[in-house]
Amino acid sequence: MKFNVVIERDEDGIYIAEIPELPGCHTQAKDIPTLMERIREAAELYTGECGELPKMEFVGLQLIEINV
Repeated sequence: MKFNVVIERDEDGIYIAEIPELPGCHTQAKDIPTLMERIREAAELYTGECGELPKMEFVGLQLIEINV
C-alpha cells in the first residue's frame, strides 16, 4: 500500500508527519529519517488494527493567504 505523507516543522524544529488518508495517523521526530520510520510504523499499526480502511483519496494541497 502507498500513502501520501504531509510533513511540517514546528517553531522548535520538530518534524510532524500525518497521513491524510488515515485520519488520526500522525507522529513527530527531530529528524526526517526518524520521522519516516515512525510514520511507516504508525501506518502499519493503523492498517493492521483497522478492519476496513476508510475510503479516503488524497486530492492535493492548496495554499491560501489570509489577513491577520
